[in-house]
Amino acid sequence: MSIQWFPGHMHLTRKAIGERVKTIDVVIEMVDARLPASSANPMLRELLEHKPNLKVLNKADLADAARTHEWLDWYNQQHNTKAVAMDGHHTAPARALIDACMALAPSRGTMDKPMRVLICGIPNVGKSTLINTMVGRRAAKAANEPGVTRQEQRFSLQDGFYLFDTPGVLWPRIIVAQSGYNLAAAGSIGRNAFDDELVALELVAYLQRHYPQALLARYPVADNVQALTAMADHVLFDEVGRKRGALLPGGRVNAQKAAEIILQDFRSGVLGRLTIETPAEFQEWLATGERLDAERQLRKEQYEQEREKNKKRRKKK
Repeated sequence: MSIQWFPGHMHLTRKAIGERVKTIDVVIEMVDARLPASSANPMLRELLEHKPNLKVLNKADLADAARTHEWLDWYNQQHNTKAVAMDGHHTAPARALIDACMALAPSRGTMDKPMRVLICGIPNVGKSTLINTMVGRRAAKAANEPGVTRQEQRFSLQDGFYLFDTPGVLWPRIIVAQSGYNLAAAGSIGRNAFDDELVALELVAYLQRHYPQALLARYPVADNVQALTAMADHVLFDEVGRKRGALLPGGRVNAQKAAEIILQDFRSGVLGRLTIETPAEFQEWLATGERLDAERQLRKEQYEQEREKNKKRRKKK
């Protein structure tokens, strides 16, 4: 299944970011700590290639702490990049982000040389909530759904430090198939763009391999972890639905309701602190996605060339 979601306002946001970045000193990209690479925008990487970059792994309180450390190490090894983890329990997020930005651009941040920071990220990554915490008031509109912020906003965190907020933006084509599933599982894509049942089944299959104890604790559908991991993923999905009362007349499992329960349990954190990708996994997924995309592009070019040849043959006749 291919998952794509790129509403019209995102095209405008991409253009606006391209213009704004010309005057920016540091770029903060917020990612979801549960899916740090899938939620990092490759389109932004192209736009912001030469700017110092701060990766904020947000919602770290919902993520696997050991995997978060692994992701921080991975990002901090990249050129011109610093990474920090953050969650709703931070009492001074503004200070933490100001200090991190100053480390990336130490010559800025005074009245005559103000620090201009662009903060961006995918929809529903918690950017507006964090900004409201930083400025100490409800300055940015926040909601637990993607696509709420629609226009750029500017905030002053301290004298000589300005933060520019942009709407959440995805990218036109998601070439890493697993990233599409992970983004949908986290609630970063509009609901009309994906099938709840397929996304929930993919999530259950991953958690069954990597976090079987968390599944068993929330959904006691087997006597032990070994029995749970021995189940086929679709059988486990049905058993979860049955256990949680997602049933139709006749005792059949209501797959849509079961999927909604599983996705909500993951998004809210009641399943526990989970991270659904590692740096090594993502690199493997990316390599596969790039190969398949290159093959697709080659087929498209061959098709276009064949069309042109056929046009020329018809003209000669």
